[in-house]
Amino acid sequence: MGSLKRRIKERLEKYLELDTVGIRNTLLNIFLEIKEATVDTIHKILSKKYDVSHNMVASMIGYVHSKLGILRAHKESYKTPTVYTLKDDYIELVKSALIKPMPT
Repeated sequence: MGSLKRRIKERLEKYLELDTVGIRNTLLNIFLEIKEATVDTIHKILSKKYDVSHNMVASMIGYVHSKLGILRAHKESYKTPTVYTLKDDYIELVKSALIKPMPT
């Protein structure tokens, strides 16, 4: 594994370690399942299970996109919402990080 992927994996594992409720785990699983989504789509899914605001979801997605670097963002025009997708290079890395048991 290259040094960049190793660093991303370490950041991803730390990000998931700090998840006491399981919301981050669920967020990444959503990207594995539906491939591409907007903040609104993710918020609708997460709000069924967790008490989250739209801003919380946008913040989590923004963090995963900018700090972890495993999401791709695409915007058709300034009027349309940003569509996020999990980068193909990191699908297996995310799957392996999600398999690890959460610390208790």
